[in-house]
Amino acid sequence: MKIVTLVKHVPDATADRTFNAADNTTDRAGVDGLLSELDEYAVEEALKISEAGDGVEIVALTMGPDGADAALKKALQMGADSGVHVVDDSLHGSDAPATAQVLAAAIRKIGDVDLVLTGMASTDGGMSVVPAMLAEHLGLAQVGFVGELTVSESAVTARRDGDVASETIEAALPAVVAVTDQINEPRYPSFKGIMAAKKKPVETWTLADLGVDAGAVGLGAAFSVVREVTKRPERAAGTVVTDEGDGGTKLAEFLAAQKFI
Repeated sequence: MKIVTLVKHVPDATADRTFNAADNTTDRAGVDGLLSELDEYAVEEALKISEAGDGVEIVALTMGPDGADAALKKALQMGADSGVHVVDDSLHGSDAPATAQVLAAAIRKIGDVDLVLTGMASTDGGMSVVPAMLAEHLGLAQVGFVGELTVSESAVTARRDGDVASETIEAALPAVVAVTDQINEPRYPSFKGIMAAKKKPVETWTLADLGVDAGAVGLGAAFSVVREVTKRPERAAGTVVTDEGDGGTKLAEFLAAQKFI
């Protein structure tokens, strides 16, 4: 069985994230980045499947600029067998549809893929749409927001928990499955895993290698763009009400002035 796990390099949520002043895209060069936390659950689930059976190959796949290979490095340290990095200057500013198109082309090039595992969203975008778009490009079944997964030789059985009920869904392989942060507890890379990752193969592909038209991706082909960015104003000091017997009245006047009541 061959599993492709999608991993995304995203700006650190604890850093001072901002936009590129030239085109209002996310600034990925001026801030520290890391493997998207939600994608770690997909990597861990692939590793659990591999440990439960023989002959499972895990390929970590990422798309992004040069620094995005850090996401592959983390996945390889956790235990993935190999990595693929799609990098091309024309990809800058790509939206979700373009991302799905490129990733689908990469998966087709990897070939003989039985299962594609993804996180439920990226921590920088949070759209949760790429897995479904990817499945459409590949012509595969897709199950999203999976909290428990069982894989057999020919199918996956997934439990999806909603607000009022849990669903059990079965899909024939090959399939695309997006897992939630409730499905497992991602492991920390061991020293042995960190050292082993240095010898694992990583391929770098361009749009030309995938047969994808550069004019169909990137900021120029995006369905939506950010036209203007305004920095959030600094928080103003609060209003202190001194209660001299009329505190309730002052509080009511303040709430009325703010149209809260």
